[in-house]
Amino acid sequence: MAEYVTVLTTTDDAGKASALAAGAVEARVAACAQVEGPITSVYRWEGAVRTDQEWRVVYKTTAERYPELEAHIRTHHDYDTPEIIATPVTGGSDAYLSWVSAETTRD
Repeated sequence: MAEYVTVLTTTDDAGKASALAAGAVEARVAACAQVEGPITSVYRWEGAVRTDQEWRVVYKTTAERYPELEAHIRTHHDYDTPEIIATPVTGGSDAYLSWVSAETTRD
Protein backbone atom coordinates (compact mmCIF):
# COMPACT_ATOMS: atom_id res chain seq x y z
CA MET A 1 0.00 0.00 0.00
CA ALA A 2 1.14 3.54 -0.71
CA GLU A 3 2.46 5.61 2.15
CA TYR A 4 0.12 8.51 1.31
CA VAL A 5 -3.48 8.70 0.09
CA THR A 6 -5.98 11.24 -1.08
CA VAL A 7 -9.51 10.64 0.18
CA LEU A 8 -12.70 12.10 -1.17
CA THR A 9 -16.23 12.51 0.01
CA THR A 10 -19.18 14.63 -1.12
CA THR A 11 -21.96 16.44 0.68
CA ASP A 12 -24.98 18.54 -0.26
CA ASP A 13 -23.99 21.87 1.28
CA ALA A 14 -20.90 24.11 1.12
CA GLY A 15 -21.03 24.74 4.87
CA LYS A 16 -21.13 21.02 5.63
CA ALA A 17 -18.19 20.46 3.28
CA SER A 18 -16.17 23.17 5.01
CA ALA A 19 -17.01 21.72 8.42
CA LEU A 20 -15.96 18.22 7.33
CA ALA A 21 -12.70 19.63 5.94
CA ALA A 22 -11.87 21.75 8.99
CA GLY A 23 -12.78 19.02 11.47
CA ALA A 24 -10.44 16.49 9.87
CA VAL A 25 -7.55 18.95 9.76
CA GLU A 26 -8.18 20.02 13.36
CA ALA A 27 -8.21 16.34 14.41
CA ARG A 28 -4.91 15.84 12.53
CA VAL A 29 -6.33 12.95 10.51
CA ALA A 30 -5.69 15.01 7.37
CA ALA A 31 -2.98 17.54 6.67
CA CYS A 32 -5.09 19.43 4.17
CA ALA A 33 -8.61 19.31 2.78
CA GLN A 34 -9.86 21.08 -0.30
CA VAL A 35 -13.52 21.90 -0.92
CA GLU A 36 -14.60 21.93 -4.56
CA GLY A 37 -17.98 22.78 -5.92
CA PRO A 38 -20.63 22.96 -6.60
CA ILE A 39 -20.52 19.84 -8.73
CA THR A 40 -23.40 17.95 -10.31
CA SER A 41 -23.80 14.35 -9.17
CA VAL A 42 -25.96 11.89 -11.07
CA TYR A 43 -26.55 8.63 -9.22
CA ARG A 44 -29.04 5.88 -8.47
CA TRP A 45 -30.44 5.92 -4.93
CA GLU A 46 -33.36 3.90 -3.58
CA GLY A 47 -34.35 2.78 -7.08
CA ALA A 48 -34.41 6.22 -8.72
CA VAL A 49 -31.89 8.15 -10.76
CA ARG A 50 -31.20 11.47 -9.07
CA THR A 51 -29.33 14.61 -10.04
CA ASP A 52 -28.16 16.84 -7.21
CA GLN A 53 -25.72 19.61 -6.51
CA GLU A 54 -22.91 18.57 -4.16
CA TRP A 55 -19.55 19.74 -2.86
CA ARG A 56 -16.48 17.50 -2.93
CA VAL A 57 -13.95 17.38 -0.12
CA VAL A 58 -10.50 16.02 -1.00
CA TYR A 59 -8.24 15.17 1.93
CA LYS A 60 -4.48 14.51 1.97
CA THR A 61 -3.26 12.09 4.60
CA THR A 62 -0.99 9.16 5.31
CA ALA A 63 -2.03 5.56 4.81
CA GLU A 64 -1.44 5.05 8.53
CA ARG A 65 -4.02 7.73 9.42
CA TYR A 66 -6.57 6.66 6.80
CA PRO A 67 -8.65 4.44 9.16
CA GLU A 68 -9.03 7.35 11.59
CA LEU A 69 -9.95 9.74 8.77
CA GLU A 70 -12.57 7.29 7.51
CA ALA A 71 -14.00 6.96 11.03
CA HIS A 72 -14.01 10.77 11.37
CA ILE A 73 -15.94 11.17 8.10
CA ARG A 74 -18.46 8.48 9.07
CA THR A 75 -19.02 10.10 12.48
CA HIS A 76 -19.47 13.65 11.18
CA HIS A 77 -21.17 13.06 7.83
CA ASP A 78 -24.97 13.22 7.66
CA TYR A 79 -25.44 10.88 4.64
CA ASP A 80 -26.62 7.32 5.32
CA THR A 81 -23.92 6.05 2.97
CA PRO A 82 -21.28 8.72 2.48
CA GLU A 83 -18.88 8.38 -0.41
CA ILE A 84 -15.44 7.62 1.01
CA ILE A 85 -12.85 6.71 -1.60
CA ALA A 86 -9.10 6.51 -0.96
CA THR A 87 -6.63 6.75 -3.82
CA PRO A 88 -2.96 5.89 -3.32
CA VAL A 89 -0.44 8.63 -4.01
CA THR A 90 2.25 7.08 -6.19
CA GLY A 91 4.54 10.08 -6.27
CA GLY A 92 4.90 13.64 -5.12
CA SER A 93 7.19 16.33 -3.83
CA ASP A 94 9.31 15.06 -0.95
CA ALA A 95 8.84 18.37 0.86
CA TYR A 96 5.05 18.27 0.51
CA LEU A 97 4.76 14.63 1.54
CA SER A 98 7.00 15.26 4.55
CA TRP A 99 4.66 18.10 5.50
CA VAL A 100 1.65 15.73 5.21
CA SER A 101 3.43 13.33 7.58
CA ALA A 102 4.27 16.06 10.06
CA GLU A 103 0.74 17.49 10.09
CA THR A 104 -0.93 14.12 10.65
CA THR A 105 1.36 12.98 13.44
CA ARG A 106 -0.56 12.18 16.61
CA ASP A 107 -0.01 14.65 19.44
